[in-house]
Amino acid sequence: MIFAGEPIATATIDASPDDADIRIEQQLEAERAKDLLRFSTAGSVDDGKSTLIGRLLYDSQNVYEDHVRAVTHNAAIDFAQLTDGLRAEREQGITIDVAYRYFSTAKRKFIIADTPGHEQYTRNMATGASTADVAIVLVDARKGILDQTRRHACIAALLGIPTVIAAINKMDLVDFSAEVFERHRRDLLALAQLLEIPEMIVVPVSALDGDNVVHRSLRMPWYTGPSLLELLETVPLAIERSLDAFRFPVQRAIRPHQDFRGFAGQIAAGTVRPGDEVIALPSGSRTRVRSIATWDGDLEAAKAPQSVVLTLEDETDLSRGDMIAAVAAPPHRTRHFEATVVWMHSNPLRAGATFLLKHSTQTVRAHVVQIRSRIDVEHLDQRATDQLALNDIGEVVIETSRALLADLYRENRATGSFILIDPADNATAGAGMIRSISDVDESAPTINRATRGLLVVGNRSQLASQIEKELLEAGALVLRTRVPVSASLVTIARLGAVVLVESDDNGPLTLARVDVLNAKPLELAPAFESVDPDQILSKLQCLESISTGENENDNGLGI
Repeated sequence: MIFAGEPIATATIDASPDDADIRIEQQLEAERAKDLLRFSTAGSVDDGKSTLIGRLLYDSQNVYEDHVRAVTHNAAIDFAQLTDGLRAEREQGITIDVAYRYFSTAKRKFIIADTPGHEQYTRNMATGASTADVAIVLVDARKGILDQTRRHACIAALLGIPTVIAAINKMDLVDFSAEVFERHRRDLLALAQLLEIPEMIVVPVSALDGDNVVHRSLRMPWYTGPSLLELLETVPLAIERSLDAFRFPVQRAIRPHQDFRGFAGQIAAGTVRPGDEVIALPSGSRTRVRSIATWDGDLEAAKAPQSVVLTLEDETDLSRGDMIAAVAAPPHRTRHFEATVVWMHSNPLRAGATFLLKHSTQTVRAHVVQIRSRIDVEHLDQRATDQLALNDIGEVVIETSRALLADLYRENRATGSFILIDPADNATAGAGMIRSISDVDESAPTINRATRGLLVVGNRSQLASQIEKELLEAGALVLRTRVPVSASLVTIARLGAVVLVESDDNGPLTLARVDVLNAKPLELAPAFESVDPDQILSKLQCLESISTGENENDNGLGI
């Protein structure tokens, strides 16, 4: 393959095959040693985001010639089509989906997330920017800051992106005016101060003509700063997850034979070495790392975001959704927290709604307790509201059925973020960032409205009375009835109640959980057997904190 703009070598190469192999290995090793910078583009519609990325790829010789020929019409290259890959995008001339592109220079590797500018696709922009180290926000030099510009800058700030590069595009359409640039620069810096963005760098560009994109422009002598690519090659990598406290969410327990038991997962933060003391959560037991296994052999150290298998010196009970963490700085254990949510569903979010919450490797049922406010991106303030519509951003309070092992988002992106899933269609309904955490009080009763289900006690009225009393004192919502099990009772249980079903039958005491999809009733006591209420309550506590999947790696939710 030949890159666009790349000279074709005509000299005869007489090096031996071994020398060629050595050179290739050296080149590959040099490529692996480069830093990787992830950045996203944002801004209002038609500000030129796709054109800017296309020009950046073309001028840095990271586009194949056949690709350039495919987007060349009447001897003019349509740079936007180098990234707009969907048919609808090409037909409408807009970006709809997030387009990811990889390219490399002599100094650094890059992954670009080209995100859409239309308000209706704000959720796609949030998705693309969620892993970015740097955000490029484009502003049309003719129009200045628009509502969607504020919206995207606000999302970048909420996502904790430390560096925002504001590219004042289409400077060729304002005759490369220094006055226009200076006016927009002041407005952008004021916006950055209001949003508490740590660093905003403003650069004038013409994406269509290539001014200040890769090479410095000769048509703007009043600007003496670096070009956009020079900035990307030199901006500090402020987000370095390997320096954070160690976090290892367990994806799977691996036991290929009786002499090996390891825990597979991706390191979410920090660095680990054999011999390091760690804590297994939620049990709280301490142990040490015995080895770090990979397909290519054991490692002396591993860091985020590597995927590895950890073996521990002691027998430790861990499964999917649990976590191995640093002893000195363990994560919070919480069922109640406040979060900023970007709402992505066509149906509005209202208090009282129930969703599946995916956090690291754990999926639990979550209840939206309160919607505190909606962020008004036009005026950049908080507005009281009782619902969040599609693409709204708001502050909410959430309770979960089981405790999460979480951090604040500003401290750890991986363990401080989550998504909300609509259980009706498994669609991603919202993306959240944890802002405040209420730690679980270990001494407090652990049975609450998160423990929900149909408890069939049969002809055990005294036992039903004792269980009802204990559950009410623990804060659970309880319904006691002699009505046979029906769809109506299941609905009541799904709303957060423990339904105690009495009858004249002396059959087994069973619990049908409704917080787990397709769960079979669990027998807690055989027929005709007298039962200690404390024993039943203890089993309820255990059932509240564990999943009921078919194996230890099933999250118990059927997804």
